[in-house]
Amino acid sequence: MNPLYLASGSPRRRELLTQIGVPFSVISAPIDETPLPDEGVSAYAVRLARAKAEAGFAQLRGPGVVLAADTVVSASCQILGKPRDREHALAMLAQLSDDHHQVITAVAVTDGTRCLDVCVGTHVYFRAISPQEAERYWATGEPLDKAGGYAIQGLGAVFVRELIGSYSTVVGLPLFETARLLEAFSIPCWQQHEVSAPR
Repeated sequence: MNPLYLASGSPRRRELLTQIGVPFSVISAPIDETPLPDEGVSAYAVRLARAKAEAGFAQLRGPGVVLAADTVVSASCQILGKPRDREHALAMLAQLSDDHHQVITAVAVTDGTRCLDVCVGTHVYFRAISPQEAERYWATGEPLDKAGGYAIQGLGAVFVRELIGSYSTVVGLPLFETARLLEAFSIPCWQQHEVSAPR
């Protein structure tokens, strides 16, 4: 079985892969994340995931499988990236307040011969967020490096009224679909949790 490499600096993705018992090493795969003109949200996420996987594979010195992902928050067909500053973060939270948005995560896996991908969308419904509450949330520091300016697995969970779809997709790695992609490359789950049968 070829070793698995995660082309991501996200601690959330590391935690999710560890959760399903898949051993891996982390590699860096910086790419240009500028959207193309008239590029759809899903197409953008898939393109970036594949580019990260391929950039990661190019760094390997031997056989291996590289997994990469990209998560995009979209409201009214507009991509909401990571906030540039306080004003940008507060504006995004105001846009998401008392409304719904979509979180799309694309996953790509390559072994250098083939590259398979999947794109998963989840609808997230926020309760109303007052300007004062948004200010307090910004002051925690959590929104700074999060797409859409919030973290569902962190303090931002209190804003989520309803979720239709996959929770792990919103965190950054849809586990059901990721497990199926890894199976296609003969990488099973639960490797770190298997125990010997009693004799």
